[in-house]
Amino acid sequence: MKDLTIRSTAAVQAWVATLKDRTEGATAAEYALLVALIAVAIIVAVRVLGQSIAGVFEKTSSTLGGATS
Repeated sequence: MKDLTIRSTAAVQAWVATLKDRTEGATAAEYALLVALIAVAIIVAVRVLGQSIAGVFEKTSSTLGGATS
C-alpha cells in the first residue's frame, strides 16, 4: 500500500512537471495579445485619420466628376 502511494505521488509530480514545461498556451496567449493590440492600433488610426482621408476622397471625387462632365 505504501509503495502504491509513493508511485502515485511520483507520477503526479512528474505530470505536474511536464505541465510546467509546456509553452504552447503561453505562446497562444502572446499571439492573441499581439492581435488585440494591432486591432486597437488600426481602430485608433481609422478614427483619427478617417475624416481627413474622407475629405481627400470627396475632393478627388468632385474634381474627377467635374472633369468628366
